Amino acid sequence: MRIALLSYRSKPHCGGQGVYVRHLSRELAAQGHDVEVFSGQPYPELDPAVTLTKVPSLDLYRDDDPFRTPRPGEYRDLIDVLEVATMWTAGFPEPRTFGLRAARLLRDRVADFDVVHDNQSLGSGLLRIANDLPLVATIHHPITRDRELDLASAPTLRRKITLRRWYGFLRMQGRVARKIPTLLTVSENSADDIRTAFDIEPDRLHTIPLGVDTDLFAPATTSRVSGRIVCVASADAPLKGVPTLLEAVAKLHTEREVELVLVSKLAPGGTTERLIDNLAIGDVVRTVSGIDDAELAELLASAEIAAVPSLYEGFSLPAVEAMACGTPLVASRAGAIPEVVGDAGELVPPGDAEQLAAAIAALLDDPARRTQLGTAARARVEEKYSWAAVAAQTATVYESAIAAHEGRTD
Repeated sequence: MRIALLSYRSKPHCGGQGVYVRHLSRELAAQGHDVEVFSGQPYPELDPAVTLTKVPSLDLYRDDDPFRTPRPGEYRDLIDVLEVATMWTAGFPEPRTFGLRAARLLRDRVADFDVVHDNQSLGSGLLRIANDLPLVATIHHPITRDRELDLASAPTLRRKITLRRWYGFLRMQGRVARKIPTLLTVSENSADDIRTAFDIEPDRLHTIPLGVDTDLFAPATTSRVSGRIVCVASADAPLKGVPTLLEAVAKLHTEREVELVLVSKLAPGGTTERLIDNLAIGDVVRTVSGIDDAELAELLASAEIAAVPSLYEGFSLPAVEAMACGTPLVASRAGAIPEVVGDAGELVPPGDAEQLAAAIAALLDDPARRTQLGTAARARVEEKYSWAAVAAQTATVYESAIAAHEGRTD
């Protein structure tokens, strides 16, 4: 098959969307399909067998200059004007503007592809594509959950109003999702949430879990670092539950020697940095960002415990990557995490720093339990989560979507 895989942003080593695009495209290509990825900034790192077509935005949220105002010479068309105007009025434009740009690019390339697969943008431009080509879309989880948690933690009414405007694109995503006949998601928990949030008929949703590179993410042959806890949080946002973990680490620090390595891009002077200072744990918390998969795998395999304190997850790749490394896992009983982890980790109530600290302390004091959980976690990953299986199942859904589209147009 000739596949166009769309992603409005694809951070190479941080964030589920970029990981999904990179590994799914590689495995589809390895199984004999022709794959072309269409992505906005930041662009993904892809296998040499996969073609990248850049769909440049104005890159208004780049790490080194977020919410920037473009120079007059950067504007190319009315889509650029729409992008900036939406940002200036506190909205998030990228899903909509990426969809419009992708539709424009694909309009003249209908004969080049058998199927189009959108990764979470759900922009209105996709509906133009669906007139000419079979369209499949992945919804990792409904962003309505992010909105709920952000609103709940907003300190002021003004901040709540701004957040509602920021998440205004969700109305568009709901409308578009209801018109796409074939949808993918990554867990049964996400499927239930998507049906509720977007009013989707059950038979239109196909659940295919994410995968992990089990050769790269594997137990280390060297000893683990005593007291080291690793947490991977793709975003410095309330959804990831990092404040709960920091409070737990502060409690643990009064009782024992621990080290938290937080893999995340923190906003300078932001909430997380301020909390680290307020809790006086700067000497035991280390943050890293921009590391590649090999470095991440090495870090996870060096830890005695991996923590996933999220308040909600549609799947949780960090949990699976830690499990693949045989690293004992302490995670929140939230969203899809229990479904993904099974009995291969310790689960605690989300947002409860006391119970999180207690679970981590109990594991640190019980080497035999750590070994048992690590062995069970690795076995679960090998059985259930491989990118080759993900690609094969996804290709089967493509074939069904193509057949349905041909039946519609005959």
